[in-house]
Amino acid sequence: MKLMPCPLNGSRNIQEFVCGGEVQKLPADNAPNREWADYTFQRENAAGVVREWWMHVPSSYWFIAERDTRTDEILKTYGVEDLT
Repeated sequence: MKLMPCPLNGSRNIQEFVCGGEVQKLPADNAPNREWADYTFQRENAAGVVREWWMHVPSSYWFIAERDTRTDEILKTYGVEDLT
């Protein structure tokens, strides 16, 4: 069983989580529709360490995880308040 270290609930079964995609900078409010479409639907899908949004479904708690996409290893998790 694979465990995810949740900043709020501690280590939990990975099946209790969903990935919300890569952490990206929001486009400006007045950005063209094409830029918003790219933000919503396009992903870089880089090989290596990426920052991703994850949610613990039973508690609806969103947080950030740093994961190596080459090995699927979760390196670090932290709350949104620590996002820089």
